[in-house]
Amino acid sequence: MTNITLSIEDSVYQKMRKYSEIKWSEFVRKIIKKRIEQIESIKTNIKDYPFLADEKLLAQDWLSEEDNLAWKDL
Repeated sequence: MTNITLSIEDSVYQKMRKYSEIKWSEFVRKIIKKRIEQIESIKTNIKDYPFLADEKLLAQDWLSEEDNLAWKDL
C-alpha cells in the first residue's frame, strides 16, 4: 500500500480530534475509491451522456453588463 500526505486546516484537524473513534485514514481511502469509481463509470458510460461540460467554458462569466447591473444590489 502507498502512503500519501495531505494538508488540512488546523481548525478542521481540531474538529477531527473530537471524533477520535473515526478512523480518518479509512474514511479518506473509501471516499477516494468511491470518487474514482464514479469517474470511471462516467467514462465507461459516455454514450449515456450527450456531452461533458468543459471546465474552461463553465468558468466563463456568462452575465452580460445589463445582467451585472440588475444583480448588483443582491
